[in-house]
Amino acid sequence: MDSSHAGHGAMDTDGLSISVDLEVLAASLRYFNARGSFAAAVCDAVGGSLPEPLRAVRVEPTADQAPLTLVWRSPTETLLLSKDPQVFRQLERRLAAMADGCMVDQTGGIRVVRIRGARTNDLLARLGANSVAPELGEARTGRLAELPVTAVRIQADEVLLLIERVYADHLLEWIAVTIGDF
Repeated sequence: MDSSHAGHGAMDTDGLSISVDLEVLAASLRYFNARGSFAAAVCDAVGGSLPEPLRAVRVEPTADQAPLTLVWRSPTETLLLSKDPQVFRQLERRLAAMADGCMVDQTGGIRVVRIRGARTNDLLARLGANSVAPELGEARTGRLAELPVTAVRIQADEVLLLIERVYADHLLEWIAVTIGDF
């Protein structure tokens, strides 16, 4: 696909606002047992629990820290999203010595695309399938613009698309062309 729209910061059209959030830190929390010591240490550190299958949860650590988002990815993996570098690094240090799991910084490899507006589900359907559009509190993985994407809805008016960085421009170009047809 032509990359003439690639790299742009934001797109706005009637009923939609799309932007790439470069401030989000992302990590893969990988563990052998969702009830093991690594998972317990994560829950203790963030002050919440790991999400159930196909779910996503927002955790508010304390009043002076930014919220975290935990996204179920598989029975042995949860994605962590945060805009608070201090909390992110503290968690990374705390989990470094754990034997039954690890935290892998994916910030350079995952892009977060924010979609807001009344036409969000319509856009997702046009990009791939209605089955990718998550309900509130859900995390769904599917194909959009022929790419593997995890769609997350933590807030009623917003969907986050988590995509590998190398494919982000391709997805953004498809989005630009698609909203041009609205």
